[in-house]
Amino acid sequence: MKVIICGAGQVGYGIAERLSRENNDVSVIDTSAALIASITEALDVRGYVGHGAHPDVLAKAGADQADMLIAVTLYDEVNIVACEVAHAIFNVPTKVARIRAQSYLAPEYSDLFSRENVPIDVTISPEIEVGRLVLRRISFPGATDVVRFADDRIAMVAIECMEDCPVVDTPLQQLSELFPDLYATVTGIFRDGELIVPHSSDQLKTGDLAYVVCDRDHARRTLALFGHEEQEARRIIILGAGNIGYFVARMIEEQQPRMRVKLIENDRDRAVLVADKLNNTVVLHGSAMDQRILAQADVQEADLVVALTNNDQINILGSMLARKQGAKSALVLINEPAYQDFAGAAGVDAYINPRAVTISRVLQHVRKGRIRSVYAVQNGMAEVIEAEALETSPLVGKALRELELPDGIRIGALYRDKAYVRPDGDTRIKAKDRVVLLAAAETVRHVEQLFRVSIQYF
Repeated sequence: MKVIICGAGQVGYGIAERLSRENNDVSVIDTSAALIASITEALDVRGYVGHGAHPDVLAKAGADQADMLIAVTLYDEVNIVACEVAHAIFNVPTKVARIRAQSYLAPEYSDLFSRENVPIDVTISPEIEVGRLVLRRISFPGATDVVRFADDRIAMVAIECMEDCPVVDTPLQQLSELFPDLYATVTGIFRDGELIVPHSSDQLKTGDLAYVVCDRDHARRTLALFGHEEQEARRIIILGAGNIGYFVARMIEEQQPRMRVKLIENDRDRAVLVADKLNNTVVLHGSAMDQRILAQADVQEADLVVALTNNDQINILGSMLARKQGAKSALVLINEPAYQDFAGAAGVDAYINPRAVTISRVLQHVRKGRIRSVYAVQNGMAEVIEAEALETSPLVGKALRELELPDGIRIGALYRDKAYVRPDGDTRIKAKDRVVLLAAAETVRHVEQLFRVSIQYF
């Protein structure tokens, strides 16, 4: 596949890294010569210094032969125009744009991005995607990651195995026998810096991070089985009232009215604006690193502090101060990969990587075959994939134990007739089933082949 990426920042770099690793033909455009030099030195991609929306620059990058254009510059308008030019002049089949301004995405303008108006096939809002992830993490305390699939009926929950975890040193197959009515399957294990796709005979160890695919209604029970029975937060302090902080506060007001939220924002005008839009949230003007403001927010009574400013250092230091003053736990937004490595040592209970969220959304539309959803874990070591099985798929009709799947793929759940199906050796996949599985990076191509339509597959 030939892909052009407009924007060589953190998100553009991450997408280019993933796609070039999979032997795609990747070209990257950016106005910064330094960023282009950096990305071409590190990755097997072509780089072009220029404006991603200019026809001559797109022509140099080979837009006339491109299968996809992904516009992820810092500016919505550049991303929009790049897609328009790619469509009007070069007839690029698939166009993806990152859109940050929420006014573009308002429900009353839902037909704005369409082939008849502004020809963008996929719009990605990092703020909304990250905000939804924050809300899921709040709803499932004890999980280090939560993603939903299959019309929100199936969840992937990442769970840390602590020293008191009851299921360590127990073969996974035995777990299924001990808890036959628990709709959950361990599909991946992150241990000592490596991602393991386990077999039924493998065991969990203390310190492991287990990736469990389960029925959504069994997620809390699954967490409890792993020793995580933390109570859902009722008193929450949000640091930062930007697009993400405001979105999270507004969704909590709508969906969790029993929660009590306080929002701290350093910019006075923004604080006033957000205060006018929110009904039950207390908005305080001040710095997230001001101990007096934290005290004014009653941080000592907070169940959870969620740091969502656009500054990693403020997020980390603000959450550390909040923990020191009595907050029970902290969830922190961290953009810079270097900071993520020592987040735990800094007292951060959990962090969210917005780049990974955006890249996962892009990969969903890069993958071939009937791939409905993709979520990358551990910086791309593996992907949790939801895909629809077709009549022509070699998966259909055979018992799972008869399938000759390569090492590196583990099926976690089926979604059939709007219901969860727990897979075992006797389970047979039917046409139109949605399959949720974890695939190591080197097996993703094989997964694409398994779920391609007939003419592609043969």
